[in-house]
Amino acid sequence: MQLIVGNDEMYFVFCDYIYKVLLPFLRDPKVMEVFASYPGTVLKASRRKNIDSVIYPPSGVIPFHGFSMYVSPLCYLYDDPVQLYIVFRQMYMNYFHRLHIISDDPEGILSLCILFERILQDKEPELVMHLTCVGAPPLRLAFRWILRAFSGYLSPEQVLLLWDRILAWDSLEIIVVLAASIMSHRKRNLMQAENLTTVEAILADFSTLNVTSLLQTFLFTFSTELPRSG
Repeated sequence: MQLIVGNDEMYFVFCDYIYKVLLPFLRDPKVMEVFASYPGTVLKASRRKNIDSVIYPPSGVIPFHGFSMYVSPLCYLYDDPVQLYIVFRQMYMNYFHRLHIISDDPEGILSLCILFERILQDKEPELVMHLTCVGAPPLRLAFRWILRAFSGYLSPEQVLLLWDRILAWDSLEIIVVLAASIMSHRKRNLMQAENLTTVEAILADFSTLNVTSLLQTFLFTFSTELPRSG
């Protein structure tokens, strides 16, 4: 957590606050309920000289590099750690857990990656071809954004606007629509890039991006129905 949140100028002030939320979260057995439909995703340990196995940690969640970014933007909304915890847990159980579990869930990370590729290929085939030819496949660039639901990439305000639309749509698919819209928005510069380093530099700064404007422009410009992951 210190490596990610502690070095982020937007969130470093919340390090202790986030720690207070994540510590009980990892020990909360209620979170385990979400993994019932994902057999084999929870780590079990056997007690010595006992055939019974136990879930560890009790939540079933093994925190990975960047996991704290699922909490960080919410710190701007709630100054009560109890309220923050309840909202974060619900967001995780309803949505975020799908972003790091390999499954056939239609809104799991695999399906979202497929959907992203289909949308971009359908709407910006020239861009996809160019990026692939210069060694910068679009999914390689966008995967990190999708995995974190753009937390740590967009400004906190814009992340919360995106998450608000996840709630409104009751779907994670809006994340990949945004990812495709960013690629489309930066198309002119990307088409001039000749290598991965240049492409990554073009996509390094999201400070001026506006989620609402990007989504509206992309969806209105390509008014036909977007491809589905299934």
